Amino acid sequence: MNTRNQHAGRKSAMSEDASARARRQGAEPLQEHQPGSEHEMHSKPVVMRPDYRGSGKLAGRRAYITGGDSGIGRAIALHFAREGADIAFAYLDEHEDARETCALVEGEGRRCFLMSADLNDAEKCRASVKAAVDQLGGLDILVNNIAQQYPVDEPEELDPAQIELTFRTNVFSYYHSTIAALDHLPRGGVILNTSSITGSRGHDTLLDYSATKGAIDAMTAAFAKTLSERGIRVNAVAPGPVWTALIPSSFDAEKVEEFGRDSPMGRPAQPCEIAPAYVFLASQDASYINGLILHVNGGSHICV
Repeated sequence: MNTRNQHAGRKSAMSEDASARARRQGAEPLQEHQPGSEHEMHSKPVVMRPDYRGSGKLAGRRAYITGGDSGIGRAIALHFAREGADIAFAYLDEHEDARETCALVEGEGRRCFLMSADLNDAEKCRASVKAAVDQLGGLDILVNNIAQQYPVDEPEELDPAQIELTFRTNVFSYYHSTIAALDHLPRGGVILNTSSITGSRGHDTLLDYSATKGAIDAMTAAFAKTLSERGIRVNAVAPGPVWTALIPSSFDAEKVEEFGRDSPMGRPAQPCEIAPAYVFLASQDASYINGLILHVNGGSHICV
């Protein structure tokens, strides 16, 4: 799910110095502020490395991903498909992005089903899980991935309705989808949650978003404990800065231009650098890993 705000569509080219610095650091320039749909972006996120080779790690598995239309969600869907999984995913209203993701998955020779649903609603979470199970013929992997964020310059700008909406999307949907999936996940099933470095470090303008990610970390640990006796593993991936459609839809042009430049690697990650962590945690390679928050952040945890 991507957010849109009053900044969407505003354009501002990077300076020559910023572009040169980005090239030196191995990053494509983040050229302009754009809407929150991936197909409209000029600096496209990279969702699959050309040299990524699948090895059947998820052969025969069935995965349901929330927010699978673009960004990290699209990269997860494509990597899972290359590893042999069939995919169902939910998204809000980015129909063109969703169709492109589905085509990419089917291009890997796997089945793909998509559904448009507002997962702020508990019943729609349950209905979407059931639809995914019906379409796939079962469920082995649940990936809770949707998120939205609304930056504020000062804490006083936080609106109660905004806080509630952020929690409904980023946390409550994870609970509702997880509980619905428990009726279908077998022993050996996997639940993966998308957290963030902000869950442990906070963020000066993403106050409610950071709080939701901290809640996801605690949720992951709690569900890992309670579901271990059922043979279901629960883990999370906590990315640092990642170039997705969520970024230009959330921040103004100046912040987009500098996004991720203050990380130790001098650039944001691409989704293709995050998705393999989900493959690992979903596979039998991680059979003894449970309750882990796996940080994939380019060393951002060492930033002062």
